[in-house]
Amino acid sequence: MRGKKYLLTLAVVYLAYMTHGIQAIIISQNLDNLALQWGTDAAGVYAAISATGLAKFLTVWICGELSDKIGRRPMAVAGAVMYAVFFTGCLTTTNYTVAYVLAFLAGAATSFFDGCLYAAAQESWVKAQGAATILIKGFISISGLFYPMLVVSLRAAGGTAWKTGFMLPIVMSVILLVISVIAPYSYDEEMKEKKAAGKTDTRKKSGLDQDALVAQARFQVPAPKWLVVPLAVMGFINMAAMYSAQQLLNRYGLNYVGMSDTVSAGLTSLYTGGSLAAVLLWAFAMAKLRWRTLKVLIIDLCGTVCCYALVVFTKSEAVIQFAAFAIGFFAAGGALQCGVTLIQEFHPGPKGRNLGIYYTFMGLASYVMPVITGKMTASSGNEGLAARTSLSLNLVFAACGLAFCLYLAANYKKWFGVSAFAAKKEDEMY
Repeated sequence: MRGKKYLLTLAVVYLAYMTHGIQAIIISQNLDNLALQWGTDAAGVYAAISATGLAKFLTVWICGELSDKIGRRPMAVAGAVMYAVFFTGCLTTTNYTVAYVLAFLAGAATSFFDGCLYAAAQESWVKAQGAATILIKGFISISGLFYPMLVVSLRAAGGTAWKTGFMLPIVMSVILLVISVIAPYSYDEEMKEKKAAGKTDTRKKSGLDQDALVAQARFQVPAPKWLVVPLAVMGFINMAAMYSAQQLLNRYGLNYVGMSDTVSAGLTSLYTGGSLAAVLLWAFAMAKLRWRTLKVLIIDLCGTVCCYALVVFTKSEAVIQFAAFAIGFFAAGGALQCGVTLIQEFHPGPKGRNLGIYYTFMGLASYVMPVITGKMTASSGNEGLAARTSLSLNLVFAACGLAFCLYLAANYKKWFGVSAFAAKKEDEMY
């Protein structure tokens, strides 16, 4: 870490993603009440959820480029404002079209955060960039752990008590806005210093920052340039595996397995608990044991394949509860964030741009998967069966991602001169 100066910057990062943890599930967790308030059905709510993914798909690359050009602070402030509008609007609107636009706005807000805050975390904790990014998932998991149970308790109270669940993220968004304004950002400070000194930014000339130059120098033999395509597609695979479980485990347990409302809601908390446990383990392994990102991702994908198979091929409540925790551990315990670090390792370049490429495919997944589920629900009239089919698709995606990562591992020593399973050296950035 670059001293205590940037602790507040890390607070911005982690509070933003704790708030995002609620934003990502608040619509699906309140599906029935929101459908009634918005004058639509389950398929319509899934369509609104897909709007967040559509917005991310359309905006995240732009936000990554914009973050490199104007700095981290304006992006963080804009994201906080948009989140506050989203949560407040969802709480008050009775118009489905307005709700759809608000969901789109939430997706765009997340793009603003993704475009600047992953980079800000790495820039604030240079010696453990992998741990800095994987901890983002930990803070997403914290809110995902307690929020589903809060929703169940509020729903059980009846009436409009469920709306109280929207007040928490509104307050969090306001706090986030305040600290986003006052926090220091090393990237922004460097931009100002160069502008004040009248110096030309050599990083802009080369298209690479110092971290990217270090990463590029690690290659013994240049990796094929085409790798950037499947590395970006890993954003789709990792997001699909995480997002589908996050959105569907509750409805799957309720409508396909036949669980009670409380038990099915508990699947989301088990999933989140698994992801939080994994974040703590992987952060320790990467920061202290110096595990490489690819090693962690291979373990995650192996576990994801096995756990999705358990969910898809059994209706045992106990097995599915175990699998929900395990999917959280493997699919949502930092695999998405590992993919961010991996694309920077294999394709060194401006962080904002690489994040934009990767998160464009992430946004595509968060748009496509709810659309698929919504269309299958509308056509079959069986929400549980539609959820099972979507989860089955993720089993296939995870298997494809595992095959690609094994290919990278098989060639890692040729490219970098060391095994993907060897501990990192002291001077390695990734």
